[in-house]
Amino acid sequence: MKKICIIGVGLIGGSVVRGLKQTKDVDLVTGYGKSEDTLIKAQELGVIDEYSLNIKDAVSGADMVIIATPVDSIEEVFSMIEPHTSEDTIITDVGSTKVSVIESAKSVFGEIPTRFVPAHPIAGKEKSGVESSDAELFNNKRVIITPQNNTDPDALQKVTSLWQSLGAIVETMSAQQHDDLLAMTSHLPHMLAFGLMDYLISNNPDAIDYAAGGFKDFSRIASGDSVMWRDICLNNAEEITKHIANYQKTLDKLSSLISAHKSKDIEKLFKDAKSARDKWLDN
Repeated sequence: MKKICIIGVGLIGGSVVRGLKQTKDVDLVTGYGKSEDTLIKAQELGVIDEYSLNIKDAVSGADMVIIATPVDSIEEVFSMIEPHTSEDTIITDVGSTKVSVIESAKSVFGEIPTRFVPAHPIAGKEKSGVESSDAELFNNKRVIITPQNNTDPDALQKVTSLWQSLGAIVETMSAQQHDDLLAMTSHLPHMLAFGLMDYLISNNPDAIDYAAGGFKDFSRIASGDSVMWRDICLNNAEEITKHIANYQKTLDKLSSLISAHKSKDIEKLFKDAKSARDKWLDN
């Protein structure tokens, strides 16, 4: 591609374009964002070639526009780029929820653009910002694409090829299936980590001085970007709260087993959990 416009040059957006520059799949990368300081830093780091604070200039002539902003701001981004994109412009995103993003596209464009390809890389770090971006971030990581019935095959192929060039394993599924799966495997664990930290600081802030490696490992993802995770909660609320409620049933079950001193049942639950995790790690 001759030109890509990346909107939101943070960890994920920065890692995408770092990877594309490494594979030499794009001639020019233009960045757009609300913080000029961030854009200047991204340019100094060599992540982007140029930047603009004018959305028309940033998007003009781009073969592809990649939206890498928090999901709650994607509808606003659609509104900004809508007057300046052509029928040939491929639009894609990296949002952690897909149903809400697709609904936003429909709301802004009147219908889902045929060359809009919703995507979500299942990769990240607890540290955010363009300084943490990494060309290898998506290597052997899954990227889920949720094409619509009207998605242009050429646009789908180009977005798929982009992710594959970054070393990703690309899968397709419905937006609804994506949001349910990610609520269980990604969003719920983050809620548990945030909740654990909140429980600790609310009950005994000094207790953290006695925490060992297990606590550090479990709570690591609570260092994630608070704005991003707030937006994910708001945009996938139904699925997240469903899985929190279901997980609460598991905690209630475990609590009952412990209270009743049912040692064999407790041990079986732990063994089954260990076996399932060990099998997953071996794959």
